[in-house]
Amino acid sequence: MSSDYSISIQHLSKSYGSDSKLALSDLSLDIEHGEIFGFLGPNGAGKTTFFSILCGLFPPSSGSVHMFGLDLDSQLDSVKKIIGVVPQDIALYPSLSGVDNLMYIGRMYGVKDKELKEKIDTFLSIFGFEDNRHKEVKTYSGGMKRKINLLGGLLHDPKILLLDEPTVGMDVQTRSSIMQYLKDLNEEKKMTIIYTSHYLEQAELLCDRIAIIDEGEILRLGSPRSMIMEEQKGNLEEVFLKLTGKKIKD
Repeated sequence: MSSDYSISIQHLSKSYGSDSKLALSDLSLDIEHGEIFGFLGPNGAGKTTFFSILCGLFPPSSGSVHMFGLDLDSQLDSVKKIIGVVPQDIALYPSLSGVDNLMYIGRMYGVKDKELKEKIDTFLSIFGFEDNRHKEVKTYSGGMKRKINLLGGLLHDPKILLLDEPTVGMDVQTRSSIMQYLKDLNEEKKMTIIYTSHYLEQAELLCDRIAIIDEGEILRLGSPRSMIMEEQKGNLEEVFLKLTGKKIKD
């Protein structure tokens, strides 16, 4: 498999039991180097399953995933070295400080201490942690925890960054600053970013392309602008509702 794409997915399916409905059904797509790609859908659409497979948490039932030419199934250890993961749930130790959490995460990724300390100092300065860096994470606000969660996925300079609802619960100002930082990071380092969110206006502004998924299948794939024009709608949210329906889903 060549590395023409950051991620190449072929006929990916996932079932959680022999009699259960497919959580993902025959997904195929290629994601370009340096692309910001949004994976959007209502609750229960298959987004969490998709991200869990990309992270290597469990294997697909069928199909294949390659990242920079590496096979996710047979070369998982190598894949883990080139991806950064920012989960929706806060993955931090509450009794440790922000600095100590980041040191722990960075060492798990194999970043040398000198380089790691320099990166942490830079990140915490950019994100305004000068007065809180040594305080326990359990004293942080939700937005501060989200920032540390995000920084943990960036410490080893991943080629691919997987973001699962990275700004949920943040205020507008914090969410805006995080999104701008991600755009700058993408432009500077050509980092491929895979992103899921319920903030459709944010996805419309951030993503080069998006896939709208429901019931495990991709309903539409393309740029936000092209989707809006093709569906003759005013914004991405209107397109999303047209494709997935307005009924509230669990």
